[in-house]
Amino acid sequence: MDNGYEKEQFTTISFKSSIVKKFRVFSKKMGASNSMTLLMMLDFFESNSISPKESIGPKIHTLENLIKKRVSAVIAILRDMEKSQTKPTVAMMQSLFEEAEPENKKPKLIEKKNFETITKVRFQEKLREDNQL
Repeated sequence: MDNGYEKEQFTTISFKSSIVKKFRVFSKKMGASNSMTLLMMLDFFESNSISPKESIGPKIHTLENLIKKRVSAVIAILRDMEKSQTKPTVAMMQSLFEEAEPENKKPKLIEKKNFETITKVRFQEKLREDNQL
């Protein structure tokens, strides 16, 4: 039974038999009674301000373009927020939590690459000093 319309009486409307057959097939596909299917169709046309006489094509394209523009605007806002708020905040937080190393810090141990040549020279200098004495 039709919810909310149980106590209403039926009235008749005259339709061509081919149209009635087509409408009954459509009602079965919708899974509703003939009355409820017709009511849903009327509500759809009224709520969307669509007339069955006019084409729906251009309206859908303009609606699609409007939605694309709004989505693009939202993406631009999110990118701006990321650049101006999120990235600087993350950088500041990382700098606070990382250990700060002094820039002019001298290393404690220095590797001497020419250690053998230095010892030979010192040894030769000592030999010369010893020979002169």
